[in-house]
Amino acid sequence: MKIALVAQHATPLPTEGASQAGDGIRLRELSQHLARKGHRVTVYTGKAGAGRLDRSAPHPRVRVEYIGIGGKLDDQDLLAGVPAFSGPLCERWRCERPDVVHALRWTSGLAALAAARDLRIPVVQSFDSLGVAERRHGVIPSTAGCERIRLEPAIGRSVTAVLAGSSAEESDLTRLGVPRRSITVVPCGVDTDEFAPEGPVASRGGRRRLVTVTGLREYEHESLVTLLRALSLVPGAELIIAGGPDRAELPADPEYHRLAALAETLDVTGRVLFTGQLRRSALPPLLRSADLFLSMSGFDPSGTACVEAMACGTPVVATAVGAQADAVVDGTTGIMVPPGRPALLAQRLRQVLAHPMLLEAFGVAAADRARSRYSWDRIAHETTVVYDSALGAAAALAA
Repeated sequence: MKIALVAQHATPLPTEGASQAGDGIRLRELSQHLARKGHRVTVYTGKAGAGRLDRSAPHPRVRVEYIGIGGKLDDQDLLAGVPAFSGPLCERWRCERPDVVHALRWTSGLAALAAARDLRIPVVQSFDSLGVAERRHGVIPSTAGCERIRLEPAIGRSVTAVLAGSSAEESDLTRLGVPRRSITVVPCGVDTDEFAPEGPVASRGGRRRLVTVTGLREYEHESLVTLLRALSLVPGAELIIAGGPDRAELPADPEYHRLAALAETLDVTGRVLFTGQLRRSALPPLLRSADLFLSMSGFDPSGTACVEAMACGTPVVATAVGAQADAVVDGTTGIMVPPGRPALLAQRLRQVLAHPMLLEAFGVAAADRARSRYSWDRIAHETTVVYDSALGAAAALAA
């Protein structure tokens, strides 16, 4: 099968002087695992090739084609660039027609639909995160994202098939009028070789270690406040807060200052460490060193951090939101707690930390679930099943 992956906003190849972002990692893993299954994959990206390292594609069967200008672009820039992106796509597909097109994110979907319309190529869409969900959870302001919120339902109803990242996203899509029969839940995968129980472990002292991964974004503030308040009620435990700006830039970050001030008020400053942004290679050792991974997020469309922790054999304590609700099996791979309940969270943490055998059992089950459900090999297989179904639907329409 000849597959076109359209990602206006990301590239599977690292760029000069920058580590690969989450979308780029996902694109790289998906493209190479599709290629390993014998398919020929072409990635079309709006990120310019200028300045990137001279590296080969993720796999010999993967080709990367750059269209448009580079730089860090927001949704408005990407939307404005759709016509300039879709035109060259159509020209390329007239010369070398793919069997199926898979668009990642909404502006890529607009471009893919425009380019594929006259060519009658089936289009599969992944949104990764929906504007209505982001607005509902305060990720974007109530006055922002109007075009996106208007266009995402239209895209979902126009494509041949939609891949939802979670059951919660599937529910949102159906409420937006996307036919349930065209939606398949296929989550984001995890590299189960990189994130595995075996491997280097970050050094630690004698305290019980709790780890969370965060961008220190404003909408994550309340979840981090919950963690700090809970920590004050769990004597002898430490909390590692990984993520945000580089560590050298933390002193200039307003969110860091707010949280550090709260930690001082709660008298837990000596038991909290803000690492700042970590290199990707440092994350698996940190996760392996944790007794528990915590995510009190009120919004998580991918659940990636929880699944990476699980893949490292670390039990997860999380809120039942978004993809986290699908990933964590309450009482088996970890526990679920309601958001904004620090006293209850602390109680559950004390209970679990007091039973090492339970922690070990959770960790074994967590690693097994990550391998069996979230390996990229399985995700690529489930994705190709949707491609095959889309091809069949397109053939039936043409008959």
